[in-house]
Amino acid sequence: MLTSVQKEILQSLINLYRKSQGKSIKGEEIAEMMNRNPGTIRNQMQSLRSLGLVKGVPGPRGGYKPTIKAYHTLNISATDSETTVPIYMKGEKIEDISVAKIEFTSIPHPGECEAAVKALGNIKQLDLGDKIRVGPTPVNKLVINGVVVGRDDMDNIILLDTTSIRSIPKKTVLEVASQDLITLDVNDNIKNAAAILSKKGIEGAPVLDKEDIIGILTLNDIIKAIAQDKIEKKVSEVMSKDIITVRDEVMIADAIEIMNKKNIGRLIVTTKKGTPLGIVTRTDLLDMIAGLK
Repeated sequence: MLTSVQKEILQSLINLYRKSQGKSIKGEEIAEMMNRNPGTIRNQMQSLRSLGLVKGVPGPRGGYKPTIKAYHTLNISATDSETTVPIYMKGEKIEDISVAKIEFTSIPHPGECEAAVKALGNIKQLDLGDKIRVGPTPVNKLVINGVVVGRDDMDNIILLDTTSIRSIPKKTVLEVASQDLITLDVNDNIKNAAAILSKKGIEGAPVLDKEDIIGILTLNDIIKAIAQDKIEKKVSEVMSKDIITVRDEVMIADAIEIMNKKNIGRLIVTTKKGTPLGIVTRTDLLDMIAGLK
């Protein structure tokens, strides 16, 4: 059975190894992360190597790497980063932490239960009272919101007091999108475009040149145009040309991830050939998850 120090060393090694994308880790790096003497780490590594949990890599760029047995010993799945579950705080993804396992203390009242989140990465950057979001998980698209009420650095576990647990519906963006698509013509001027958006009560619309999408005009673009005295300019001169479109068959969970990565609030839904079918906003997706749509 491993001692508490050995478990923390092994966990720190896996965290650093994962962050380095497969490079060997030096004992000094582990010592710095744990705030311990490098000599202590080297001594413990001998024991971990004899147990088959760590392998040494010789040479100037050498160090240590965890074995598959190490992952199994700490009950961590040795999967690649593509299948890991993200953690968000204040709307921003925490880049060097992901989730390996989630266990709930009670299911009858999930909005009032605690969740033990087994993490990969340095959890010491999370403090008690921090509000975080976990997920979505890869299979059932589970999303958990909660407050950090405990942290076990030795086992790399975060204890959450959950505020909400939801599973993202397995629906496509087309099922959620507004299909009565309002579009703007490339030759419209800003004044006319503003009148259309205002009348329809929408915050943005794609700009078409015949049937091709060439951009998107938002209220923010119009405000900038007014500030720069460009109210009589054509929409093509002030629109955002970096448009993001998604196929009609894309799932809601994937659309949310695209919005988060691109830091945008709406996506244009198209057919395989690129013909626009509708527009889906962040609000549409959140309403669907919350059961309001």
